[in-house]
Amino acid sequence: MIIRRVLPYGLAAVLALPLAALSQGTALAATDYQAEDALISQGTVATNHTGYTGTGFVDYTNVKGSSVEFTVSAAAAGPASLTLRYANGTTTDRPMDLAVNGTVAAPAVSFPATTDWNTWATKTVNVQLKAGTNAIRARATTDHGGPNLDRLSLAAATDTQPPTRPGQPSCSDIGEDRLTLSWGASTDDTGVAAYDLYEHGNKIGEAPGTTTTHTLTGLTPDTTYDLTVIARDAAGNTSPASPVVDCTTKPSSDTTPPTAPGTLHTVGITSNTVDLAWGASTDDRGVTAYDIRSGSTVYQTVTTGTSTTLTGLACNSPYTLDVVARDAAGNVSPPSNTVSFTTKACATDGGVPSSIATLSTGWTIPWGTYWMPDGKTALVTERDDFRVWKVTKDGTRTQVGTVPNAVTTNGEGGLLGVAVDPGWATNHYVYFMHTAAEGNRVVRMTYDGSTLTGYTILLQGIRKNRYHNGGRLAFGPDGYLYVSTGEAQQPDLAQDKNSLNGKILRMTTDGKPAPGNPFGNYVYSYGHRNPQGLAFDRNGRLWEAEFGNSSKDELNLIKPGANYGWPTCEGTCSVPGMTNPKATWNVSEASPSGIAVVRNVIYMASLRGERLWRIPVNGDTENVGTPTAYYVGSYGRLRTVTKVPGADELWLSTTNCDNNGNAPDGSDKIFRVTIK
Repeated sequence: MIIRRVLPYGLAAVLALPLAALSQGTALAATDYQAEDALISQGTVATNHTGYTGTGFVDYTNVKGSSVEFTVSAAAAGPASLTLRYANGTTTDRPMDLAVNGTVAAPAVSFPATTDWNTWATKTVNVQLKAGTNAIRARATTDHGGPNLDRLSLAAATDTQPPTRPGQPSCSDIGEDRLTLSWGASTDDTGVAAYDLYEHGNKIGEAPGTTTTHTLTGLTPDTTYDLTVIARDAAGNTSPASPVVDCTTKPSSDTTPPTAPGTLHTVGITSNTVDLAWGASTDDRGVTAYDIRSGSTVYQTVTTGTSTTLTGLACNSPYTLDVVARDAAGNVSPPSNTVSFTTKACATDGGVPSSIATLSTGWTIPWGTYWMPDGKTALVTERDDFRVWKVTKDGTRTQVGTVPNAVTTNGEGGLLGVAVDPGWATNHYVYFMHTAAEGNRVVRMTYDGSTLTGYTILLQGIRKNRYHNGGRLAFGPDGYLYVSTGEAQQPDLAQDKNSLNGKILRMTTDGKPAPGNPFGNYVYSYGHRNPQGLAFDRNGRLWEAEFGNSSKDELNLIKPGANYGWPTCEGTCSVPGMTNPKATWNVSEASPSGIAVVRNVIYMASLRGERLWRIPVNGDTENVGTPTAYYVGSYGRLRTVTKVPGADELWLSTTNCDNNGNAPDGSDKIFRVTIK
């Protein structure tokens, strides 16, 4: 059924301004177009719910392809902001393609639930209009049809200009648990709305855009904080990160440590866990936590009670543990007695790490490792000096070149991932992701086995920032290149399917979106914060490891078009439309980077956690078994883990020379791990 309605005029008045006025983000009131007055295909005008504007709303027929089409007139070509007011009283997302003049401008735009049919919400996208008459169509892409549609509002394009970089921060009024952070003001064409305050890439505070100071509280005494500031405007555009400042809180006036905890003893032992209990400690101001340790390595922190189950232990392995108490000032008690035990025998399915040996030394932040198709050598990148090395199976390394146009961010940017074309034997192509002047890029170079030449940009415009740049590359069994991108410390980009940030991208070897991508662009999955691990299992499924913010790190099974939740969810949540991770960790135990698969087991390198996690996949299901940890605290920050072709072995690299590890240049290593 097709119903034709008379269309209102008014957008011409909005868009009759010169194109220059539109491009400068001139603030204009929106012009509204009622859905009941538009061209309706497979839908009806209804009035059986409340809260709509005009004389009614459009109730889409529950079929794929149902649509509402608006006709508008623009005096000049240029960008415009399109806002749809809708209601969705179900728990099912009802995505629609938004097309301009027959061409899809925004594919599969999400229209999630709005609690009930009387609750209305808006969805806004930017589009390009031509001079004269334009047709804007909202077409349902699933059998659920579209949401109830109230109206379309059009105005000049929303603000897309980010604020300038804030000035150098400084600290004052430094106390034991607080300090005042100040910075140089940022400027913006429409005004700075807020400043976000970060410590090593994690947001720890926020200040109004009208101020340039903020007091941070709840800090730990005698601790150095690495602080940066990012400006944000009302449209969500964010500035580059400010220069960094390191500020150290004062030592605590409380110098009395807690007493030693009482007798530590084991209650039960399995192959991967131990139950522990101990006697309470006392303190003049109160015990705040107990640390379960092996030497200086903390396995677990307990904030409530005097017992715990320590999980993630390696099977058939000896452990010697003690427990210490801490107070709010960070004073540490004498240790308890030690307990020694050996976990029970390993399950044989999938194998376990049986030995580790140093393969190669003298590295400075080795970031990406990728094997050549012949399995004889691998290419390894160094992040901050942009060098590329050929490494043989015995650890011999030879520099083969550098990647031009790479820059650092004084954080996590630089020369990142590397991948080798599956057809390298005939085309000699290798691929890199690196930070450049304007943002992050995916580029292609030619490698003849000894030298890198040529430089071709395949994809640019991926936003960069000091942290959250993603960077991993991997070829899938389908022959396409998969790229992980961070949200560049602008969380809302992760949910924007038209943004390249906070995504896993899928592309051809000549830089085009891969055929069959779910939204018709580069985006394969979205809702990611800072994904850095990519690996395919024996069934060709893609697994991904991702940095959390302050709560949970994630291991995800990636499916095309799926939304992995950030910033709405961190870890597991129950929000409709969000895909939950298959495993999570506290950020102190992981902060994952690279992953690899050996014999249906996922291995995940952990930076802050300083351990290698082993996560078995349960057969050919989509579930994983109990994660267990190896080498806890033994080798420092573990960055990349890569399967060795033709062997049950891994290469495992450190990045202790980065700005979190602070080791001297040349201190990083690559290890060989044997799986038996």
